[in-house]
Amino acid sequence: MKKSTFKGLLILALAGMVFSGAAAAEEKIYINGIDPNYPPFSFIDSNGKPDGLDIEAINWIAKEMGFKVQHQPTQWTTVIPTLKAGKIDFIASGMSIDEPRKQQVNFSTCYYKTVMVLVAKRVNPIMPDQTMEPDIKWGVQRGSSEANWIQDKLITDKEKKFKLQEYDSAQLALDDIMNGRIDVAAVSQSTAEEFKEKGMDIKILGSYGQPDDETAYACRKEDTEFLKKLNEGLKRLMASSTWTELKTKYNVR
Repeated sequence: MKKSTFKGLLILALAGMVFSGAAAAEEKIYINGIDPNYPPFSFIDSNGKPDGLDIEAINWIAKEMGFKVQHQPTQWTTVIPTLKAGKIDFIASGMSIDEPRKQQVNFSTCYYKTVMVLVAKRVNPIMPDQTMEPDIKWGVQRGSSEANWIQDKLITDKEKKFKLQEYDSAQLALDDIMNGRIDVAAVSQSTAEEFKEKGMDIKILGSYGQPDDETAYACRKEDTEFLKKLNEGLKRLMASSTWTELKTKYNVR
């Protein structure tokens, strides 16, 4: 082989290696913005790692659909502005579909219907029909669908004079039930059952009137191709035995 030919082949090989390395370095990692205090959908485990139904579901979908994912704890009250600003790429964290959110993001196929309930400390003698009486103190997660619905449908009703305290997470509201700072909290039934299983001494009083929420993943309006990928992956997951196993593991009915 002529020396010039060998040098040419060597240059091409090195160029290919550089190009391949650059391509690998630039491979997109999709950032999932999660609520770190919303079990069983998303939370931080005892080892400091993201865990929950949505975490494992998205990991499965990412592997199935051929993309990489990273889960990033995000302040829930600003999660949609954070998405729109490009600091995260999607939201898979038990997010409920509602009209104000639909105006800002595109949602995937619904994968779960969330039942909303009121909970109280187990030893609290309060009855369901007493929860809207004057001076009863409610708690709710700030920026949640529960908070929005209560503000729109209950607080504006002059006959219902309970006091509403908003928190950065559902867990903080439940902690204040145990501390006696509030009487009841509005949370999803799955969240209430999760905390009961973990030993929190609470009871479920029942519905406060909010319709069941449809839960889905959220993407930016312009990310239509990625949304198609999420929907296809979700379709495959829900048709697999893994979906049943995950729901059983995280006690999601």
